[in-house]
Amino acid sequence: MSPPPSIERFPATRYQGSKLKVLGWLWEQLQSLEFDSVVDLFGGTGSVSYLFKVQGKQVHYNDCLRSNHLIGKALIENPSTRFERDDVSALLARRQRTYGDFIARTFGGIYYPDDENQLLDVLAQNLAELPGDYKQALAYHAVFQACIAKRPYNLFHRANLYMREASVERSFGNKATWDRPFADHIAKAASAASDAIFDNGRANVATCGDAVRLEGQADLAYLDPPYISAKGVGVDYLGFYHFMEGLTEYSNWPERFDARYKHKPYRRVETPWASPARIASAFEAVFERWRDSILVVSYRSDGVPSVEELKRMLQRHKRKVTMRARDYQYALSTNQTSREVLLIAE
Repeated sequence: MSPPPSIERFPATRYQGSKLKVLGWLWEQLQSLEFDSVVDLFGGTGSVSYLFKVQGKQVHYNDCLRSNHLIGKALIENPSTRFERDDVSALLARRQRTYGDFIARTFGGIYYPDDENQLLDVLAQNLAELPGDYKQALAYHAVFQACIAKRPYNLFHRANLYMREASVERSFGNKATWDRPFADHIAKAASAASDAIFDNGRANVATCGDAVRLEGQADLAYLDPPYISAKGVGVDYLGFYHFMEGLTEYSNWPERFDARYKHKPYRRVETPWASPARIASAFEAVFERWRDSILVVSYRSDGVPSVEELKRMLQRHKRKVTMRARDYQYALSTNQTSREVLLIAE
């Protein structure tokens, strides 16, 4: 067991929707609750799970995306393994083997220039050949962060490589970041992740599954699900980060992507969390599954369903429901009126 770092040690990320900047406020609202174990049902970047890990809790990180699960495995479940400079060099090295060129053939002119696509083909296949352990998870994490850093808007939602390559005055973005070699980004991300690794003496675990069907119990269940705005527009994390998902299953990627669209996303997976008509029933199913836990929901004040509707749903399962709120605007959000809301049901 190693001494816990501060939450500031969590690796910086450009991932949309990350709670990294509100962790201090979040803990202020939760620290008086009596709980020893916690399940983070929509774990995302892992920052909230990391907060709980720092506080000595037994943490169950979960996310339905394979890429996010690997991040949780690297930063939450992993008690001591690090990804060192020699590991980075080995990951980047072209080996004595024949490499496939799926990325170069499929994504030319879409996200990255040709030389970077060729490198990503090598990286994806080298990653797949690593043992399925914490070192592999850390390697994926570092490559994911590098991929995001070199993308305009840090997303894969449209074919916009031209934004990197155009010789124009820029009002946003960071050309120096985009032009920095993948090797440098990977080394930096690997170092930051390794610095964040510690053992809190608990049997923490990371899973990849449906929040309703997870096994086990926890004293507290934390939900930060995909968000649907008042206009009925949902956050599609698979649509935003499908490229990272593809890296995790390189050999199956050709069967996963949708060639009808220029940016070659994954084929759409229907989910109630993206449907204004079905999301309330999705919340209800999660609340019912975790009714024996303290329920904590991170939300936005203009979400669908409304905050008041969520409170009524929680009151059907719990005696006491408390709401806390603060002003916070996420990166890329143009909504100046939406507030960060926390619902605590005991």
